[in-house]
Amino acid sequence: MDFTFSEDQIAFRDSVSRFLMTEAAPEMLRDVWETETGRSPELWAKIAEQGLMGLSVPEAYGGMGMADVDWALLLQEVGYYALPDSLVDTAYVGAGMLAALPVGNAAREKWLPGIANGSCRVAVGHPLNPTVSDAALANVLLLPHAVDGGIELHAVLPEQCVIQQRKSIDSSRRLYDVQWTPGAQTRIADAVTGQKIWDQAGERGALAAAAQLVGLSQRMLDLSVDYVVQRKQFDKAIGSFQAVQHHLANIVTKIEFAKPVLYRAFYALQHEESDAATRISHAKVQAGEAGWFGARNGLQVHGAMGYTWEVDLQMFMKRAWVLDAAWGDKVFHMARLAGRLLHSQNPPLGAGSTFDRDTALGRCASLPQGQCKQLAEEVAA
Repeated sequence: MDFTFSEDQIAFRDSVSRFLMTEAAPEMLRDVWETETGRSPELWAKIAEQGLMGLSVPEAYGGMGMADVDWALLLQEVGYYALPDSLVDTAYVGAGMLAALPVGNAAREKWLPGIANGSCRVAVGHPLNPTVSDAALANVLLLPHAVDGGIELHAVLPEQCVIQQRKSIDSSRRLYDVQWTPGAQTRIADAVTGQKIWDQAGERGALAAAAQLVGLSQRMLDLSVDYVVQRKQFDKAIGSFQAVQHHLANIVTKIEFAKPVLYRAFYALQHEESDAATRISHAKVQAGEAGWFGARNGLQVHGAMGYTWEVDLQMFMKRAWVLDAAWGDKVFHMARLAGRLLHSQNPPLGAGSTFDRDTALGRCASLPQGQCKQLAEEVAA
């Protein structure tokens, strides 16, 4: 079976990378992050012009209706260039939550077209996160309210909340405490429907953070390689020293170990596999380790100056630290992994569990007859 990315997906990734290389260079982001809001309306508008805001919005609302796997490469580029988190919260997590509402729901009809054209910024206050990113800048906040039977979903306007800013080690993040009063006017999904939407949003948020961490790790590796080629000691580039090479080679290993786990988790999420949560936790843990490893070894080869504001490494290093704790920290995801692997009667262990026969053949029920036959032949081969 072929689970590689298509030529279109790779070409899309490359086009986004070229766009961000020009529009989100580190020196430009520094200027933006030192402003009061920490956001650039001009950059936001350019991102919307590229169609990135409407990737997960259904076509009927002006979007492209793309699936989760289509985000796998894009989110790594978002991490590589350290774009603000509100893009992910709005275009991927928030859009997915609103699209999950029944057709005709007032909130769905009101906000999805605005996300697609870039006029709506969404803040998501998920139970996994103690603070709400970009709450003061959002046009609408999607907030949880726990009741008997589940968690309701509420769409709240900023003027209906008391919003207080919190500091973050990552100066690009704008985090807030939000106080609000739930009511029938703000409720857009009851406890049963809302619980399913919040669960799915948590998985998307964790997977998005994992993909960004992989991209961040690659950027820290690239910055470190550039630095050790230029930095000299004893009239030699420090990159020629074997100890330095080992540091950088270890980062490569962590990244390459995280990528297949990440891609498998996106596949499981898109196809609603029963063990998707386990695979997403696995991806978050692996990507988090790659992020921490890239930051630690990158700082090691840069020296103490790598932590200073003038050096680009600190931007990506701090982002990696905070994303590792966002959408469920390592303890949370390790606990989910342990519950599945240690306490399950049939844990998905071994190479054959990556894409097992039962999972693949189980998809036949939702495929046309011709595709189902082809899938079965590929599995048998």
